[in-house]
Order: sequence, then C-alpha cells, then structure tokens
Amino acid sequence: MSSEGYPRRTLHLPHSPLFSTPVHYMDHNDRAFLSYEKAKAIGLSYDMTIDDLLSLSPKFWQLHNDPAVLLDGGSITLLTIQYNLCAGTIARYAGRRPELIPLVEDLLQYRKHGQYMMTELGHGLDIGNIETTATLLPSGEFILNSPTPSAAKFMPPTVPAGLPCVAVVFAKLIVNGEDRGHRPFIVPLNDGKQMCTGVQSKLLPYRGGPHPLTHSLTTFHNVRLPRGALLGSLEKPADLHANLMDIIHRITIGTIALGCLALPFMQCYATIGTLYSLRRHIGSPTRRQPILTFRTQQAPILATTANAYVMQALQRWAIKSFCDTKLDGRVRHGIAAIFKGVMVQHSQQGALGVSERCGAQGLFAHNQMTCLHNEMRGIAIAEGDVLGLAIRLVNELLIGRYAMPPPENPDSLLARHEAGLFAELHEIIKGVPHHRSAEVNRLILPHCQPMMEAIGHRMAYDAAVAQGVRPALVDLYVANVVKLDAAWYAEHAGLGRAAQQAMETRAMDAVLPMLGELVKEMDVFAYVNAPIVSDERWGAFVDGLKTYEGNARVDAFEPRGTLGVQPEMVRSHL
Repeated sequence: MSSEGYPRRTLHLPHSPLFSTPVHYMDHNDRAFLSYEKAKAIGLSYDMTIDDLLSLSPKFWQLHNDPAVLLDGGSITLLTIQYNLCAGTIARYAGRRPELIPLVEDLLQYRKHGQYMMTELGHGLDIGNIETTATLLPSGEFILNSPTPSAAKFMPPTVPAGLPCVAVVFAKLIVNGEDRGHRPFIVPLNDGKQMCTGVQSKLLPYRGGPHPLTHSLTTFHNVRLPRGALLGSLEKPADLHANLMDIIHRITIGTIALGCLALPFMQCYATIGTLYSLRRHIGSPTRRQPILTFRTQQAPILATTANAYVMQALQRWAIKSFCDTKLDGRVRHGIAAIFKGVMVQHSQQGALGVSERCGAQGLFAHNQMTCLHNEMRGIAIAEGDVLGLAIRLVNELLIGRYAMPPPENPDSLLARHEAGLFAELHEIIKGVPHHRSAEVNRLILPHCQPMMEAIGHRMAYDAAVAQGVRPALVDLYVANVVKLDAAWYAEHAGLGRAAQQAMETRAMDAVLPMLGELVKEMDVFAYVNAPIVSDERWGAFVDGLKTYEGNARVDAFEPRGTLGVQPEMVRSHL
C-alpha cells in the first residue's frame, strides 16, 4: 500500500555508476558538481512537460515523492528549483508569450540550468522589502542592480556548473523613478564556465551535514536586460502585496512539494532501523538475540512506521485539496503550510529517534540518517519557513479571515486537542487591541507552530481513517501525538500518565507483528545504501575503505621527551 500510486521511475538509477560510486572520500567541490549530473538523471527519468508544471499533474507530485532523494538530497534541491520554481514561473507566462516555450523546454530537458533568486541576505523572510532594482531605460531595456551588500541574493547555487544557467530574479521595478512593485526577470547568470558580465557569485562555505551544494551570494552590477526579460506588466498594480503573492505563487506549490519529500525520509528511517536492529545481535554465542527484541529499540522504529503511513494518507488528501481551485486560495495555502509543518515535524522525530538507536553507527553520513536529518533542516526553511508559515496562518485564523476545513471526526482526541488550543489562543486575541500588538508577540506567537501542528495532526487522523489505514497504525499515531502535549491530554481529556503509556503500549503491541510487512510495502529498499542494513553490504563497505598498513616498529615503553628527568622528580610529582 505504501508505494501504491507512486511509480518508481528512477529504479534504474541506484545501481548505475553515477549513483553507486562512493562519494564519502570525494572532494566537496566534486560532490557538489556531481549532484547536478544526478539531478539531470532524475529529472529526465520523468520526461516532464510544461503541462505537468502548470496543471500539477500526478507526475509532478511523483517527482517530489521519489526515493531517489535518499541517494543525494542535493540533487533533488537543484531539481525542484529548476523544475518547480524556475521553469514553473516562466511557464506561467508562456501562454501569452510563446517565445518563452523553448527556454522552458531547455530547462526541462536539462540543456540549461535554472535558478530562482528572491531571498536577500539582509531581508530573509521579509521579502516585501528586498532591495534589488530593475530600472527601465529610455531604450526599453532594464538595468539590474544590487544597491547594497544586504541586497545580495542568498543561497541559490549560481557558480558555473558546466551548462549555461539562467535565473528568475525578483527585483523592484523602477519606472521614471517610481517603484512599481516587485517583478520576476529572466536573467542569464553564466555560460557554464564563467559568470556573465556584471554578475558576481561568491561561493559560500559548504553546509555541515547534507550533500554539498554550491550555495552562493550573488550580486548584480549594471546588468543590462532586454525588454523581454520582464515577466509581467510595466503597470503599477493596485495592491503591491497581492501582486507579490501572485508572482511568487510557485513558492506555495513548493511548500507542499518539499513537504512530500519527508515521506521517503521516514520510510528510509523505518527501513534502516528495522534491518539494522534485526542484524545486530547481543548475548553469548549460545544465546544471541537481535536488539529488535527490546521495546526501547522497537519504540522509535514503530513510531516512525506509523507516522509514515498516516502521513501518506495526509499527503494524498492535502494534494487533492490543494489542487481544488474551488477552495479559497488562502485555505489552499494554509493546507500547504500545515502539511509541510507536520511532515517536517514527524520526519525529524524519526531521524533522531531511529539514528540514536543505531548507536555510533547512526552518527555517520554513509548510513544516510544524519545526512537526511540535515537535509530536512534546509527543507523546513526553504519555500516557506515553517515557523513563519505558522505565525501567518494562525494569526489569520484567530482574527477570522478564513477557516480551515472542519474535522471529519470532531470527537476524536486530536480534534478535541486542536479545538482546545485554538480556544485558548482565541480567548487571548479577544482581549488585545490589535493582532500585531505586544501582547500577541508575547502570548500568541510562541504558540503558533504547536497550534498549526495540532491542526495537521487532526487532519492526518481524519485522512488516515477515511482512507482505511490499518487501525493499529492510526492508534499508534494518536499515541505518538498525545506524547507531544501530554499535559493537555491529562488536564482536558482525562488521560493521565498511566493511561497514555497504556495506550502507546497497546498500539505498539498491535503494530509489532506487522513490522516486516509494513517495511516491505514501503518499497524504498532499492534506494537505501546504508551499509549497516546487512552483513553483505557491511563487508563490501569495509573492503572499500581506505586502508593503511606498514612495517613500522615502535617501543611503547621508550621514553619520549623526558630525557634527563630523574626518577625522584617523577615520584615527587606523583
């Protein structure tokens, strides 16, 4: 069931030389550029079209569920930037401007690299105040500039990487000295070997933990752009904020698309944890037993497994709802934010819980888990920082601008929890002068993310029940969520500590006999390259390690650096 509806279009890749060659001793620069080749291989496996981008076809969502992300998270980062953000933004204008179609095709076929440049060093999430300017010249051309160091575009990997690279760059449109709001511009960055005139890219040090990418600081100095570089109108929009939200619409799509990546992450953690815990034995030679025998080993694996199955149900519901254009656009955006929030939350719980139960082995990048955990930290920030999404969503819900779809099971524990938290915050908001007041800052903002997650937990429960997820998995999911706010359930649902522990124990007892079947159904083993999952893989891994040997001789008892020291002096120090 777990992989049903998600065809494995990349099954030919894990054992190909491109993906199977060990990279752990490779130079970071070489690894970073190799990720471009991997992104191309994954992307071309999907044969994506402009229609797939614009209609958000099943193929588009399948790409963001592909377990190939487990092999190289950097490649999926590059790919979703190129396909969803860059090509997707340009494709939106291609209906009225057919001359853009060849560029979109070049991006989809990986004849060019594509980037998306909005965030600036000095502004972060405050995108309304970005400083980059595109000034209209009398000739009809534009001049693109980064007026201050804080206007540098932060993060997009813009250094030359073998193919010509173009970017969708967001800048303030200046016409006759008037700021007419933000617009996207198509800007050539480099020819694959050197930067274009006036474009400067400074390579940032590599992030610690995930697959390396050439994240950069990029600035523009009197870059001349043709009239056709502008995507959109020269006219000043009636509502500058609404215009900004409209032109960055692919960010919201990215919010839910990146959240999808958490599913193969969780499936990977459950698979590695199960196989390692069956392989690893303790005890005397005559009484060996796998460490999976112990509940302390079972607990995080079972929890991650249940979370993965319930999150898959939430994903199906969320994608269907997000694509329903009859829904209020703000509600669809809210669903995307909620979905991403709980996917990130449960993925990171699984990463830490399972990797810690793998002991020292869980610390190494070659066993995938720590690397994926760090990838998810980046995903939590990209295409909508989870906390920022929560603050905006919960405040708008509290002041009644719109509402999320109501619970299908209003009497469930998780629905009652959502309603209880919302009632507490709503009582506070009623007593403050304004939703941007100091009281809201102190009393509401710290609780926005837990509130958003509570909505997501309820939505996940409803989706799992409606889609027929095994009841034992749903029960364990509920027990997992109850632990996240144990005090509330003790105070308001009559569930004391003993009752909560009993609920979890019963659920785990019911899921444990199914664990092997559940992991098999996840169908990600082909993409798991952690050597700790089998003796055969571990042996091959050890055989491939750098080996140091020699014929040196060292006398362990020969004094070094203590010539002339008298025994009496040594004794006096003792």
